[in-house]
Parts: sequence; C-alpha cells; structure tokens
Amino acid sequence: MRTGPGPRVVAVGGGHGLAATLRAARLYAGELTAVVSVADDGGSSGRLRRQLDIMPPGDLRKCLVALAEEGSVLAEAFERRFEAEELVGHALGNLVIAGLMGACGDPQKGLDEAARLLGAVGRVVPAALEPVVLKAEADAGEVEGQTEVMRAHHIRHVSLVPSDPPASPVALHALGQAAQVVMGPGSLFTSVLAAVAVPELAEAVRRSPGRRVYVANLRPEGRETAGYDVADHVAALAAHGVEVDVVVADPASIALGRLDVPVVQASLAKANGRAHDPTRLAAALGRLVG
Repeated sequence: MRTGPGPRVVAVGGGHGLAATLRAARLYAGELTAVVSVADDGGSSGRLRRQLDIMPPGDLRKCLVALAEEGSVLAEAFERRFEAEELVGHALGNLVIAGLMGACGDPQKGLDEAARLLGAVGRVVPAALEPVVLKAEADAGEVEGQTEVMRAHHIRHVSLVPSDPPASPVALHALGQAAQVVMGPGSLFTSVLAAVAVPELAEAVRRSPGRRVYVANLRPEGRETAGYDVADHVAALAAHGVEVDVVVADPASIALGRLDVPVVQASLAKANGRAHDPTRLAAALGRLVG
C-alpha cells in the first residue's frame, strides 16, 4: 500500500464503476483509499455472505485487483471463476478474501493482507463494519436486497437495514484527510448510494475538506436510471444528503441536463465506448486537485 507525493484521494462506491475510478486515480494520487459498499447479495458474493456470514467480497475483490501491482499474476488469478460442482461461479479472489478475513479475525486486517499480497497501491475499506441489506422505495413499493433493487422502476430513495450500521473508522479517517472525494461512475442507487447510505459515512463525506467530485456514467444502468441525465444523478445524490462540488462527464455519451454545479466536459470513453478510459479520466480528475 505504497504512497507518493500526490494528493490524498478517497473513492466511494462499488462494483466495476469504483474499480474504473481506482485505475484512474492511481495514476495521480499519492495516497488512495477505496470505500466500498457491502450491500451485494447476488452471485458468488451473496452465496459466501449467506454461507459464511461475512461481508460480500466481490466488490472488495474488484477494487483490490484494480489497485494491484501491474502485471500481477495473482491479480489475474483473483478474477478467474471456477466451473466445477460446488465451486461453480466463485471467483478465486472471493474465496481468498473470505479465508483471509477468517484467518485474521477482522475484515479490515484480512483486506490489508490481501492488498499486501497483490502489491496494491492503495487501501480497500468496507463502507460499514457489517454486511447490510439495501432497501428502496420505488413504484412497486418497498423492495429489499440489492438484486431486487436493481430490478425496481423509478427508485425514489434508498436506505439500509440496519438503518445506522457502524461505519469503518478507517474510511472516516481517510475522508477527514482527503484532498479529493470521488463518487461514481457506477450504478447510482445500488453502488454509489449504497455506500453513502451509511449515515456516518455520508456525514463524513459532507464534512470532508476534499473537493467532492461526481463522475457520470457513460450510459443508463438498466431500469435503475433509465432516462436519467447527469443532472438527475446529481439531484438523486442531493436528495440523499450528498452535495457534490463538481461533475466530470462525457457529453458525447450521456446528456448533461440542467446542472447547477460546475461540470468538466471531456472525452472519457474507451474506443469501444463501454467503459471509462483510465488515462483520460485520470487527466480530468487530476486537474481538479491541481
């Protein structure tokens, strides 16, 4: 978990979106912390969560791999999924993280040991100290579980069960020292807001001395944000008590809408248009911290 002379950056969210931000931020940050949602209840993560009563490891794994030493064979192995019998669908990294958490007797110590093994250039931290259940108010009424929330139409608000889980003290400390706090890209309600739905964490984001940056998606996320422009994303964050200072968006990929915060417009997509290019995103984010 090396550090350098650059700014202290905290990235908040989950899934592939947070991993994309980390691949960019590692190019300019001196100290980098990923604060990761622990609401996942699907796939391999959901199975391990239910069977072992642990934090879902999938999003944590994606972030560790994004921060791993360049060319790491272990990082590549972390992403490989088994195809045989009882292990079918499990990523090796999920099993290793589960084992390290158990061996260390503490989730954060287990994650730090995984980061050491991978030669990670930053720290991966769970948003809360216990697994949580994501809950949403939507057209169909109240739905629970991240998988079900992803299928919901016209989500108005998300929260957690329990409603006020203890936030990671490591995450709170990092936010208190940050020069920049990056949220997004990623699924708005089930990744970004699933992390900042931890009340103590949301308050730490609000109080952070760092500039709060929202990185917009390149396209809508299925039913979750169908028809949303960037202004709709920012309004949803504000409705959950999270105000951003500036937005980074690619107007060729997503409509901006009527924003009342500054926006940095840049070409951010890879050649295939389906994901953020780390170098381009790093250039846009790096300029926002001088």
